[in-house]
Amino acid sequence: MKLGIALRNMGPQSTRERLVECARAAEDAGLHDLWVVDHIAIPPDDAEGSDGRYLDPLATLAFLAGVTRRIGLGTAVLVLPYRPALPTAKWIATLQELSGGRLLLGVGVGWMEPEFRALGVPRARRGALTDAALDLFGRCFADDEVEENGQRFLFRPRPPRPPIFVGGAPPHAFERAARYGDGWMPLSGDPAKLEPQIRRLREVFDAAGRPPPEVVALAPLSPGDASRSADRVHALARVGVGRVIHAPGRYPDVAAFRRSVETLAGLL
Repeated sequence: MKLGIALRNMGPQSTRERLVECARAAEDAGLHDLWVVDHIAIPPDDAEGSDGRYLDPLATLAFLAGVTRRIGLGTAVLVLPYRPALPTAKWIATLQELSGGRLLLGVGVGWMEPEFRALGVPRARRGALTDAALDLFGRCFADDEVEENGQRFLFRPRPPRPPIFVGGAPPHAFERAARYGDGWMPLSGDPAKLEPQIRRLREVFDAAGRPPPEVVALAPLSPGDASRSADRVHALARVGVGRVIHAPGRYPDVAAFRRSVETLAGLL
């Protein structure tokens, strides 16, 4: 089991200094990875807790790559329909190259109608846009020379493709993951709910001739109760979860974040 933690790239916690301190605390404690979220255009009536302040996830991870050495750097999740596919592929390849291969790419189709409206992207096309982006990513990381829109071009640098974990609900997320990715990222920490879903996910991957998928669960733990947290992690491992991401919520300061880190480190 690999253990990671969500780092708030939004709200008052997302200052440069606090991001650096929290990221280094997680790395020094031996955690496997850090994860950030993605919002571009939060409407005013949905900004409680963040005040609409969101740092771009890929830019944030690029910054964190420069102030850390070992820890994995993940998106949970990058909303693909929000961005043009080819520049996003370039961002991903650059981040993977300069981080030394530490990127973990959680992706999703998105859900917030006001954001789609602000971007001028039809929400009804989010699945098709996501598939098109993932298809392009696969082609870009497979060959230096790629064709898109009838034009051949060189895609360099071309480091190893980062693992792709598809967020969302079955059946669409399972089919998308088996076609384009390496695993699934459920927003659940309930082992009883996940067990039949993971069983079905493995069947979908097997039918597609793919290796067994990795499951990365966004599963809040209990920072003040190490025994309860350990029980949850062990239960998730038994049903097939390979990574757990703990989201510590709106931690008021670095000291509170460190307490969560210490709980997780005690489970390693």
